[in-house]
Amino acid sequence: MKVLVPVKRVVDYNVKVRVKSDQTGVDIANVKMSMNPFDEIAVEEATRLKEKGTASEVVAVSCGVAQCQETLRTAMAIGADRGVLVQTDVELQPLAVAKLLKALVDKEQPQLVILGKQAIDDDANQTGQMLAALLGWPQATFASKVEVADGKATVTREVDGGLETVSLKLPAIVTTDLRLNEPRYVTLPNIMKAKKKPLETVAPADLGVDPAPRLKTLKVTEPPARKAGIKVADVAALVDKLKNEAKVL
Repeated sequence: MKVLVPVKRVVDYNVKVRVKSDQTGVDIANVKMSMNPFDEIAVEEATRLKEKGTASEVVAVSCGVAQCQETLRTAMAIGADRGVLVQTDVELQPLAVAKLLKALVDKEQPQLVILGKQAIDDDANQTGQMLAALLGWPQATFASKVEVADGKATVTREVDGGLETVSLKLPAIVTTDLRLNEPRYVTLPNIMKAKKKPLETVAPADLGVDPAPRLKTLKVTEPPARKAGIKVADVAALVDKLKNEAKVL
């Protein structure tokens, strides 16, 4: 079974994001970039499936600028067998990424696509669902447990009311949540091995996809500063402030 794992290059989660002075977007100049944490969980899960003998090959895919090769090398250091970069300088939105991934799925013919539920830069939470719709495949989002056997994937999902378990016929799409696993520490020997693994670069035109953005960002602004908290003497004072000042009671 072949598993396809899309990964995205984003601003590292430890970095304080700053908005450009002209409000056209986020300043990423000289900022540390890394793999989207949810995608890192997806790569780890695919690697574990391979280690169990369930999967035969793990293919990491990224769409974006040339520097996304670093993200793919990280995925290969975790355990992916090879990487594919769809290289473009165009601003990629979820629908464009889903179309590019669909073209790659048609080419690679994987039985399972595992990707993060969302990226921490745009928080769109759309690509996995759009890819499933374009392919006509079943999907399980927000996965906290994945088991694959007998041509089916049994996925435990995190929902508002608790947990939900669904069964999907392969091929299928799975998006990962935080509690699915704990990604392994990438060791230096594996980083060196990843440099020798094959990495293919293609253009959107090679896949027959136009990645031009459909949405225009009017402006990006920082959230308003939060007011400092206060201490209250007792429960009665807390209830009074919640009722009369915050007006939430």
